[in-house]
Amino acid sequence: MPRWIDMDQLVNLRDVGGIPTTDGGAIEPGRLLRSDNLQDLTPADVEALLDLGVTDVVDLRSDYEVEAEGPGPLSRTDVVHHQHSFFREWREGVGVDKQAEGGEAEELADERPDAVPDEALPWVDLEPSVEAENKTTGVYLSYLADRPDSVVGGLRAVADADGAALVHCAAGKDRTGTLVALALTLAGAEREAVVADYAASSERAQQILDRLLASDTYNANLRDRPLSSHLTHPETMRAFLEHVDAAYGGVEPMLNRIGWTEDDTARLRAKLRG
Repeated sequence: MPRWIDMDQLVNLRDVGGIPTTDGGAIEPGRLLRSDNLQDLTPADVEALLDLGVTDVVDLRSDYEVEAEGPGPLSRTDVVHHQHSFFREWREGVGVDKQAEGGEAEELADERPDAVPDEALPWVDLEPSVEAENKTTGVYLSYLADRPDSVVGGLRAVADADGAALVHCAAGKDRTGTLVALALTLAGAEREAVVADYAASSERAQQILDRLLASDTYNANLRDRPLSSHLTHPETMRAFLEHVDAAYGGVEPMLNRIGWTEDDTARLRAKLRG
């Protein structure tokens, strides 16, 4: 059962603690939380998150979303923010990856379609760079292909957080679901428990959608989409992890190809397992 944490302005907040591991143990509570957008937290929400021990926030939103929404209430605390966009960024020059490792921009193969305005969200009309039978699985695999720096950086932020790490994006289900699934797998969580954690966001789908529709940043993109398009189907995450197994031999070997190390895994496991 998901460890839901109810707050005034967060509808998809939960602690992944208690998820069983393959060796008969469990993920430690209070180490890794996941949620929807932190933008409009009430003072009571901020206090509650600090009371939960949150010291680091891993923000997977794009540069455009961060700029459009502005600083959130937690930015006025001592919580450390780590932004790791999972999308190719277009606003500083078409097709340029601003966060390439080594500090130098790298040219990306694709360009933003001419018909898409600069103020559009980064996923509008952006075809996944990885094809899969399950289209959403292809989107998740594209995060790895397009932004390996952000995937590794986000996982390291979780591993190195002084207290609890809180991972979020906008809805807290796709980008967040992908990074959390990778972290849990590295920590030895049971596969079906990882899938179940991902799928749990469907329980809050209507509340998530209602919250995003209230934001000018997301309203135009979401208002004509049915609720069914926002569900987190277990077969999607199952297919994602099975593809990683088949193509790379597992999550850790896949991450090793993009700069993740054995020491990174040891720190992450120690963080989430105690």
